[in-house]
Amino acid sequence: MTRRLVLTKFRDLSPDDAFFDSLKESYREFPQWFASKLDEDVYAVIDDRAELSGMLYLKREDGPVVDVHPSLPSRKWLKVGTLKIIGRGTKLGERIIKKILDTAIGGDADAVYVTVFDIHNDLLALFHRYGFRIVGTKTTENGVENVLTRSLDDFKGHIVEDYPFIHTAGRQAWLLAIYPEYHSRLLPDSILNNESREIIRDVSHTNTIHKVYISGLSLTRMSRGDIVVFYRTTDKKGPAYFRSVVTSLCVVEEVRQKRDFVDVEDFLNYTRPRSVFTEPELRDKFTTMQRLSVAKLTYNAALGRRTTRGRLLDDAIVSEQPRWDLRPLSDHQLRQIIEMGNVNARIIID
Repeated sequence: MTRRLVLTKFRDLSPDDAFFDSLKESYREFPQWFASKLDEDVYAVIDDRAELSGMLYLKREDGPVVDVHPSLPSRKWLKVGTLKIIGRGTKLGERIIKKILDTAIGGDADAVYVTVFDIHNDLLALFHRYGFRIVGTKTTENGVENVLTRSLDDFKGHIVEDYPFIHTAGRQAWLLAIYPEYHSRLLPDSILNNESREIIRDVSHTNTIHKVYISGLSLTRMSRGDIVVFYRTTDKKGPAYFRSVVTSLCVVEEVRQKRDFVDVEDFLNYTRPRSVFTEPELRDKFTTMQRLSVAKLTYNAALGRRTTRGRLLDDAIVSEQPRWDLRPLSDHQLRQIIEMGNVNARIIID
């Protein structure tokens, strides 16, 4: 089953869809509100059968927010106006969080706010994990909701709570290779223009912000907080000079070795939700690989422009040797790759 997060218009959705029943129960004014938004953009989660299973409405609000208590100060706010997800154990909520934060940063917002009822414990926990904090309440005829905010210019020095911002001061950067057959399933926002979106499926390793990279390389040179630039190797349809590209920025959360897992079940519990490999493949790797390293990473940004191996060589940014499987990058090399990749400068905060 494939579920996609697509940008559409309210008019393309039916308010009579059973998906909206719970929203109608929680918000009495929902039918009238929906009718007033017909020409506005909304993100919808739609599967192969055109079944709606998620909705995300984002709205820019500049100035103070006065319909909550206490009022929120005058800022360039991105409001999460409506959010509902039918969970299927695929970590789609994390993909929604990424979309919210990417939209806020791309739209030059100062902060994000959202209102959530107490009964939605899982949703509250999800927002809290990524740096949102309860700062007040909003009272209407529908009841009392929590008001949560996330500033985009106040950082805690924490990899997850500050996500997707990247701290570079005192951190090592690395170029890390990934094969094409795994690349876009693990890093969906980094899919290349010539790849089919059919490979992006509604599974945990695609949706999750937290990725697991498994290798026979020794990854222990990497430390928590280091920056990873993913390098997608050639797909063999042409020379690597033209076909291999840098695509993504990630941050290391932790690195483990085989001996750090109690047994194969411990290894599976850690890797299965975040890895592109199937359970049999994971079991085989744990059983047969003597040198096995696992890096857990946050997926922070897709490069807007994918720079080829040839361009990196011709511009003397990265040399031919040593090999491009895992190699350190200087701060200057990292900055050049980020600049060439059209990455929003806001996410680099040091």
